[in-house]
Amino acid sequence: MLSGAFGRNVAEMGGGVAATVDEVDLLRSRQYDLLATLLGRVPCGRVLGQISGLDGDATPLGQALGRLGAAAREAEPAVLERDHFETFIGVGRGRLLPYASYYLTGFLNERPLARVRADFDALGIERSDAVSEPEDHVAILLEVMAALASGRVEAEPGVEARFFAQHLQPWAGRFFADLEREADTDFYRAVGALGQIFLEIEAEAFALDT
Repeated sequence: MLSGAFGRNVAEMGGGVAATVDEVDLLRSRQYDLLATLLGRVPCGRVLGQISGLDGDATPLGQALGRLGAAAREAEPAVLERDHFETFIGVGRGRLLPYASYYLTGFLNERPLARVRADFDALGIERSDAVSEPEDHVAILLEVMAALASGRVEAEPGVEARFFAQHLQPWAGRFFADLEREADTDFYRAVGALGQIFLEIEAEAFALDT
């Protein structure tokens, strides 16, 4: 998670999981948190060690998790750091710009960012002064979805589905496909594959609830 990225709701409202959250939503929250963590910063040795324990199962999501675990076991931190820099930061800009505004309009800081900020205001979410990224960064949006799924951010029924449909579903799958294609390392290619599969599952589940 992007620790300290937000103010009252995400970072401070109890810091845990709502008592009424069921096991499925807790697992969903953990998947969102995992993706947010891996896209928000280069994974440290502790995180890589935890991910190395993933072995998955025969389902598409399980296979993607197993692929990520295998890539983590083979990953070299210095190589991951270079891939992260070249993919997301770069000299001038990286290969990918992981922002809703860019994917939806071709430019940064456009109307999609304004819509994200409006929804953050409605949810009582504030960005920390220590975070420089615009709020429509994919890792930030994934972190908010994790907080909604776990109940760390309180919201009316239907808000989680609407947030996903407006701020992630229209573009994040394309971003993860680009990541799988453009990254240099097996690790970040595995992150791209996992993101695609997980968001497809989420989209199908939200569609069933409507």
